[in-house]
Amino acid sequence: MNIAVTSQNRHSITGHAGKCRKFWLYEIEQGSVKGKQLLELPVKTTLHAQHHALPEPLAGINVLISGGMGAGLYHRLMQRGVLPVITVEENPDQAIAAFLANALERFPPQSDHQCHDHAH
Repeated sequence: MNIAVTSQNRHSITGHAGKCRKFWLYEIEQGSVKGKQLLELPVKTTLHAQHHALPEPLAGINVLISGGMGAGLYHRLMQRGVLPVITVEENPDQAIAAFLANALERFPPQSDHQCHDHAH
């Protein structure tokens, strides 16, 4: 399993997953973290910019953990077989541990009009 965690500042879980360019990628095997690496996307390949597909470096993820995302992205991820998880946990490693223990508290997506200041 591969899990991406939004972390624009490279230290904590950040919100607005659609515009985030930095992600911690965790490789999970048999319920344990087997690898972790930082991914930085070019501006033109953010989730917000890629309306019809996941950016290639994120194409193999099974889960996306973020501090926030709009309903449009939330549903688009689900349609592509990616579990979107919105959390208030700020530490990426602790969020992964809690997720793997099925103990990470999850929240619903924001409505798109709360998340964006422009129309699509």
